[in-house]
Amino acid sequence: MADYHDDLRLAHDLADAADAATMDRFKALDLKVETKPDMTPVSEADKAAEELIRGRVQRARPGDAILGEEYGVEGTGPRRWVVDPIDGTKNYVRGVPVWATLISLMEAGPDGFQPVVGVVSAPALGRRWWAAKGHGAYTGRSLTSATRLRVSRVADLADASFAYSSLSGWEEQGRLDGFLDLTRACWRTRGYGDFWPYMMVAEGSVDICAEPELSLWDMAATAIVVQEAGGTFTGLDGRPGPHSGNAAASNGLLHEELLGYLNQPNG
Repeated sequence: MADYHDDLRLAHDLADAADAATMDRFKALDLKVETKPDMTPVSEADKAAEELIRGRVQRARPGDAILGEEYGVEGTGPRRWVVDPIDGTKNYVRGVPVWATLISLMEAGPDGFQPVVGVVSAPALGRRWWAAKGHGAYTGRSLTSATRLRVSRVADLADASFAYSSLSGWEEQGRLDGFLDLTRACWRTRGYGDFWPYMMVAEGSVDICAEPELSLWDMAATAIVVQEAGGTFTGLDGRPGPHSGNAAASNGLLHEELLGYLNQPNG
């Protein structure tokens, strides 16, 4: 089994630096916000955090490639750091504390690049989660002060808590009927949004979650945390990992039912 301890420690160091930069500008009255071509917002803090992470990776791991939401991919090779400097920018710019920096290391393999290290750091919530392939998933203040994560054992959808981001994406993809049927079948539904539902699946406080449209940097870190906590992370097509452009995560016991509902045709 590969030992990713040094890479995980670096990911934590990167998250520490990003947390300091993003928290410094959180709720700043003079925060600069632009609209990207895809009509999503990007703040000066997004750009600064990614630049900071890129610079530190290039110094610490000069042979590794980097893929980030704001500045694309640099470098080639079998190892690639994948970064979302602020997942939840809309929350960030409105002063809502539900946002996080997502940092993952992916390695090339027979099935393409797969995440082997992931850190999800939400400083405004005072929370951090992380995982390394084959070494489990954890939450806590630091590598030496942590609690192991395990998904729930809820096996009946009628007892399940389902978390999601919004309704509009499901409607745009013609999946709204199945989505609504799923909400009716579950015990509880909440629109927590962004990275948080996946971390709650890993913690066992939520049983299933899904999003209809995502990018690799939205999923690489969350995928390995869910998987190392004993859960299942796939696309809506059932393909394991963060490569399908959308996501479904569960405790594993409810995954087939989750996919079944979300792949129902409308009408």
